Formats: sequence, structure tokens, C-alpha cells
Amino acid sequence: MEKGAVLGVLPLFSRITPNLRGRIMRKKIFLALSLVWMIVIFLFSAREAQLSSQDSASVGELIGKIFVPGFAAWEPQKQLEFAKKIDHPVRKTAHATEYAVLGFFLAGSYSDRRKKWRFSIGVPWMIGTAYAVSDEFHQWFVPGRSCQVSDMLLDSCGVFAGVFVGQVLWRCLVGRLRRG
Repeated sequence: MEKGAVLGVLPLFSRITPNLRGRIMRKKIFLALSLVWMIVIFLFSAREAQLSSQDSASVGELIGKIFVPGFAAWEPQKQLEFAKKIDHPVRKTAHATEYAVLGFFLAGSYSDRRKKWRFSIGVPWMIGTAYAVSDEFHQWFVPGRSCQVSDMLLDSCGVFAGVFVGQVLWRCLVGRLRRG
């Protein structure tokens, strides 16, 4: 029996290589990022409708300042109308983006080149989608907010995009590192 063996089984730590340690650390970091990001999403979802609308209007005005020539010279009422006009696309883009980030973090916490693609993409996508559904359900109880199936689908697509990008980037990076 090898030194350090317990009941004929090697302890877990005696078989950990530096490469495995790095993979475990990466997964822990991305899991922590996933959990923190879930809290951020929850906090945004817990905001009442009026505050959420003000956030969207601010983003709309920022988009106007960045992308619309002469926006700063417009009358304040015209700027506000512009912000209201793009409110729906801003909100839907925010939904997809926040869940794409979650999908990327989940992919990092689950990614492993030894796993098949369907598991490396499917498991994080299902976790992110389940969270999106629970988050929409949570919004049902927030004053002025609602639970919308369309948002669940949009969030799920965002998760998938983030997971897919994360898996592709991770596999390319690992492949490049392995080739030297």
C-alpha cells in the first residue's frame, strides 16, 4: 500500500496535479462569479416598476448621447421621447445581456474538455434557464412588475448565447495552450 493511503484508496489530494488544481480553481472562481451575478440579477428584478423605468430611460438617454448626432442640443422633452421610444428594445437587450453574462460564468464553472459538448452546453444552459424562470416568477410579486413567458424565453436565449461563447472560447484557449 502506498504511503498516505487510507483503506487502500489514495487520498484525493495525492492525485491532484497542478493542471487539475488550476481547473478546480477556475471552476470555483466562475461558480462564485455565477452566484454573485445571480444576486445582481435578483436585485435588479426586485426594483419596483417605476425605478426600473427610470433606469431604462437613463440608458435610453445615454444611447442618444453616444449614437445620435446633435442629441445634446435637443429639447429635454424630445430627448425623453427618444428614450421612451427605445425603452422596449433597451429592456429586452438588458434581459438578454444579463443572462448571457450569467451563461458565460456558468460555462466557466462547468467547462471541461473531457465532457461532451451536449453536457458542457446543456447543463449550464438548463441551470441558467431555471434561474431565469424563477426570476420571472419572483417579479410577479414585485409592485408594478409582471411575469412574462416572452422574457423567460429571451433570458434562456441569452443564457444559451453566453454558454456557447464561453464554451467556444474555453475550448479554443485550452487547445491553444495544449499545442504550446
